[in-house]
Amino acid sequence: MKPMVLLAASGALAHAAPAAAFVPFLRTRFLPAFAGLGDPGHVALTFDDGPNPLSTPHFLRLLRARGVRATFFLLGDQVKRAPWLTREIAEAGHEIALHGWEHRCLLRYGPRRVHDDLARACDVIEQASHHRPQWIRAPYGVFSGASLLAARRLGLTPVLWTCWGYDWTRRATAASVTRTVLKDLRGGGTILLHDSDHAASAGSWRSALAALDPILDACAARGLRVGPLAEHAVGG
Repeated sequence: MKPMVLLAASGALAHAAPAAAFVPFLRTRFLPAFAGLGDPGHVALTFDDGPNPLSTPHFLRLLRARGVRATFFLLGDQVKRAPWLTREIAEAGHEIALHGWEHRCLLRYGPRRVHDDLARACDVIEQASHHRPQWIRAPYGVFSGASLLAARRLGLTPVLWTCWGYDWTRRATAASVTRTVLKDLRGGGTILLHDSDHAASAGSWRSALAALDPILDACAARGLRVGPLAEHAVGG
């Protein structure tokens, strides 16, 4: 094989290889911090795809009533549309994190585009919330080599999840989301739900909202504290 072909092939491999961490077994077994594994007496509660003025306030009210704080992975373009809601999330004591500029797979873009998009999203989030994101979760949970390099340069720690609710589908219900989360939930785990249907079936956020109380009840029954990633001792 010619040197230029080898170089191109190795570059493509380096760009795409981190996407393998999307496979739950691989990241949980070999990359526990990347999977969001932390304090065995604690569960990290995280939400993706917001902020959404139609849905996020419902989650904030429920979390306030339960006395629970969470981590919200926000999209830069959505923050730009609702900076006031981003500020409200932060003022409620929740942790602000980055989910990208748009909800598009980062494998599609090269290093410069990825860095510029993530940097722009960080700036917009910081301007709206007065908090600089510390965590990043790639859209669809698919990181690329370029996105990990950009994250490192921007001081962002990549993290995925250990259990999710499949709450973005049209068929999702409160019962199915609860059942799916609890099937894989263990102490030290990170839960992924969605407070927005921005990249999902219309109205699908309602299933996550309705499942939230039962999930929190189950955590309490197991003696597990629930909070943001900042309190989760990831990699500790």
